[in-house]
Amino acid sequence: MSTKPLKQIHLAAHFPGVNNTTVWSDPAAGSHIDFDSFVHFARTAERAKFDFLFLAEGLRLREQGGEIYDLDVVGRPDTFTVLAALAAVTERLGLTGTINSTFNEPYEVARQFASLDHLSEGRAAWNVVTSWDAFTGENFRRGGFLPREDRYSRAREFLSTAVELFDSWDGSEIAADPRAGTFLRDARAGAFSHQGQHFDIEGRFDVPRSPQGRPVIFQAGDSDEGREFAASGADAIFGRYGTLEEGRAFYADVKGRLARYGRTPDQLKILPAATFVLGDTDAEAHEHAHEVRRLQVSGQTAVKYLEHVWNRDLSGYDPDGPLPDVDPVVGENTVALGRASVRQFSDPLATARQWRELAEAKNLSIRELVIATTSRQTFVGSAATVAASIDSLVQQDAADGFILVPHLTPGGLDVFADTVVPLLQERGVFRSEYEGSTLRDHLGLAVPEARRGALGPVVELPSAPAP
Repeated sequence: MSTKPLKQIHLAAHFPGVNNTTVWSDPAAGSHIDFDSFVHFARTAERAKFDFLFLAEGLRLREQGGEIYDLDVVGRPDTFTVLAALAAVTERLGLTGTINSTFNEPYEVARQFASLDHLSEGRAAWNVVTSWDAFTGENFRRGGFLPREDRYSRAREFLSTAVELFDSWDGSEIAADPRAGTFLRDARAGAFSHQGQHFDIEGRFDVPRSPQGRPVIFQAGDSDEGREFAASGADAIFGRYGTLEEGRAFYADVKGRLARYGRTPDQLKILPAATFVLGDTDAEAHEHAHEVRRLQVSGQTAVKYLEHVWNRDLSGYDPDGPLPDVDPVVGENTVALGRASVRQFSDPLATARQWRELAEAKNLSIRELVIATTSRQTFVGSAATVAASIDSLVQQDAADGFILVPHLTPGGLDVFADTVVPLLQERGVFRSEYEGSTLRDHLGLAVPEARRGALGPVVELPSAPAP
C-alpha cells in the first residue's frame, strides 16, 4: 500500500502597507515607510526560511469625502527602490513586487525586473496586476482610465511582450575574460520586434539574461479572466481563499485550466493571503483576535466602510448605533475613491437589505456589522493549532502555501517565525535550510528556456580592447 508523500509548504510574508488590516494604534506598530521596518520584516522572513517577501503597490493615496483616507495608507515608497535595497541586506529571500500592467510600459518594467534579478542573484518576482479606475489613472494619462474590457487584453500582451524582452538574450551571447576585458557577442543579443494591439515596439533590450531566465510571475486576480490569465502564463497566483471548501474549489478550478496551455499542475503555485493571531492557548488567541478586529475596525473606520455601499456621507451616524434608514445612492461611487472594496458591491441596494436583515437579527450596531461582514483572521489559535491548520489545508489541496499578512508592522511576523515555523519543520513539511539560491529553487520551478525568435544568424563580433 503506497502512501502519498507529504507536500512541502510554501510560506511568504506580505509587508502590509496598502490595506486596512494593520493595527495602527498598537504601541508596537512601526513605520510603513522607514527602511528599518522593511529590513526587520525581510530579515525575519529570511530567518524563518520563507520563500519570499511580497510588496503590494498603491499608485495613488486613497480618498474619502475629499480627504486622504489616512486609516488605510499614508504613503508608499517605490516598489523597485525598496526591493533593490532589500537585495543588499538579504541573501536567499525572494523579492516580489506588484507592478501595474495598465499604467506602465513593457520595456521599462522588463528592464527593471531583469536588473533586480541580477542584483539579487535570481530572487526577483513580478506580481502582474491590472487597474481600470479613472481615479488612479489620473496620475498617468489624460482621461485617466482603460476600459474594463481592455485591461486583461492589455495585461496579456504586456506580459507576453515582457517575456519577449527577457528572452531576447539566451545566456550564451557573452563569454568574458574579466582579466583581459575581452568578450564575444552575438549580434542578435537583445534584438526584439513586437507589433500588437497595444504595443508596437522594436529595438534592443539592454539587460542580459538574468539568473532565473525571467523573474517569477505572480497574478492576483480572482475573476474568471484573472484565473485564465494565471493559468496561461503565471508561475503563482495570489489567492484569497483560506478555508478548506473554498480553497479546494479554487485550487481545482485554476489547476484544471493548465492543461489547455500545455502546463502541468506543479507549474503553478496557489498561495492565498492569510492573517493570523497566536496565543499560548486557543482560547487566549480567540480573545486576542476579537480585540484585534475591534482595533482594526474603529468607529470612524466602520462608518467610512459603510459609505462604500451607501455612496453618501454618513459622518453624522453613530458607529455604535443602528444602520442608516435611508437607502444607498445608486450610480457612480463619488464618496469612496480609489477603494478596491467599492467594486465588490455591484448591487448596493441588495447589500444594504442583507446587512439590515443581519443587523436586526443579531442586534448589531454599524461597527459590529462591519466587523461581522469583513474579513476575519485566517488562522487563530496556539502555535500547534495554527501549524496543524496550515498543514491540513495544504495536504488537502486547498493551497500550496500561504502569504502571511501580520496585523503589526514590522514585528508582527516574529512570533510566527519563532513558534509556528519550528512545528512545521518538525512535521517535515517545511524546510529547515534553503536548498537553492534563487526564488525558482524555493518554489520548485524550472528555469524557462529562452524562446528567442529567428532574428538572423549568430555573428561573432571582435573582442573589445582591454581597458
